Amino acid sequence: MLDELLLASAGRFVSVTFRKRDGSLRVMNGRLGVTRYLKGGVSTLNPDTYITLYDTASKGYRAVNRATIQSVTLGGVTHVSNID
Repeated sequence: MLDELLLASAGRFVSVTFRKRDGSLRVMNGRLGVTRYLKGGVSTLNPDTYITLYDTASKGYRAVNRATIQSVTLGGVTHVSNID
């Protein structure tokens, strides 16, 4: 559910909290659809499992596992998952 909200952000800035592979939580601010820094190549990530965001703090692309999203803040409204 939250992954669909993230995909519908239409290029607006979002804040997403998700659980990393090592189990820690990460909060990332970024945008979907940023193509300015792409360098050829083809993404090998499964789009059914991962969402690629441009992280504005680290100035790079990051993959977010759809299943581990805890919350999404969009337009000043925070949407929280009901699972931990």
